Amino acid sequence: MIGRLAWFTMLAVFALVTVGLQMDRQSASTAQLAALVPQPFRHTAQARIAAASIQGASPEQALEEAQRLIVRRPMPAQSIRLLALAQNKAGAPGEGLISIQLAARRGWRDVAAQEAMARLALSAGDGPEAARRYMALFVRPESNDETMRQLSEALFALPGEEAQDALAAIIADSERWNVSFLRRGLQVMSARRFAALIEESASLGARHECAALMNVTQRVAREDPAAAERIRRVLDRQCP
Repeated sequence: MIGRLAWFTMLAVFALVTVGLQMDRQSASTAQLAALVPQPFRHTAQARIAAASIQGASPEQALEEAQRLIVRRPMPAQSIRLLALAQNKAGAPGEGLISIQLAARRGWRDVAAQEAMARLALSAGDGPEAARRYMALFVRPESNDETMRQLSEALFALPGEEAQDALAAIIADSERWNVSFLRRGLQVMSARRFAALIEESASLGARHECAALMNVTQRVAREDPAAAERIRRVLDRQCP
């Protein structure tokens, strides 16, 4: 009898754990489910709860939920980014700044963290750092084109040419970067800036793909003939 009771108790516990984990997993796509997930099983759900509390009226609750998220899921950059937002909401911008820097270092694929760091670098006038964050956003397909255009204008508006030099060096660094740049560049920056970066990166050793160069030359020519001529010179040198 005791053995049977222990067996049924174990089955009940197993069922509870299974349901809790499934609810937590499902909360990733069903936000309303997050609050229904039992506390011990909140991992994905806790991120939802923390994000919702940051939009709420209570800074204390937002900070508490974000701190709870860090305990449950300390590794993802998203967790640290939510903590930074909660710290700012709670009136601790210094702590928030440290947290967003940690999030950006840990998660180069975290678009929101990289955008925040790009804006911080721009406000500090740090062209090379802003360029690195910009390119981290550049290769993420989920980064917004309009936001990228705004950031590129701010980047090129910085005094001197450190930002442009840093971008050109990154593009020249590997084939992956220059292929991504040719594919998306015209969507997120002016034709003149795009051509200048192709020209400078080529001078630093970038080997741009010939068919892609020819394609962008034709596209740029419709918008800015002078910029197209700069790309055409690179095309003539690399693809005689």
